Amino acid sequence: MTSSDAEPFASTDRLILRGFVPQDFEAYRAYRSLPEIYRYLYSDPPSEEELRERFDASFNTRLSDDGDILRCAVVRREDDALLGQVSLKLTNKAALQAEVGYIFNPAYAGKGYATEAVEAVISLGFEKFGFHRIFARLDAKNAGSVGVVERLGLRREAHLVQNDRFNGVWGDEYVYAVLRQEWSERTARSR
Repeated sequence: MTSSDAEPFASTDRLILRGFVPQDFEAYRAYRSLPEIYRYLYSDPPSEEELRERFDASFNTRLSDDGDILRCAVVRREDDALLGQVSLKLTNKAALQAEVGYIFNPAYAGKGYATEAVEAVISLGFEKFGFHRIFARLDAKNAGSVGVVERLGLRREAHLVQNDRFNGVWGDEYVYAVLRQEWSERTARSR
């Protein structure tokens, strides 16, 4: 099955954001089992069984109730390579707020794919789902993720000091956000 066989949620010149399909599992496992992926996720790499459960859960994507997550496979147009994933989590339906998240295979780092995919999923959140505010929570030491949201013009709203702990080590977290009106103005300026 190619990316054209799954209904795309969004696309860019180089990328297609679509639902995961069963044939994505091997590529998904290749990056989701790397220890360096979990450095900023405050968890250890999952077991093979947990990995399969998480992958299977990615088929049930919807955004109707608080806690629901829309998970998008990020596929490169030129060769259908699965580069990673972006997601929108409905955090507060009444307040029209969602959290954006992303995980990419480090083999594809440094080419702007994450920034491009996050931009597309934020636009999807505002244009299709009508969110008022979209935010990202990041480990303060994750320079790559910080770079993604800052390149996209999200505003740093908080620096939470030692708010999380993993393997006995305290970590800081940044919260970045953008409002629909700000995003619309940014998009209009870049045209």
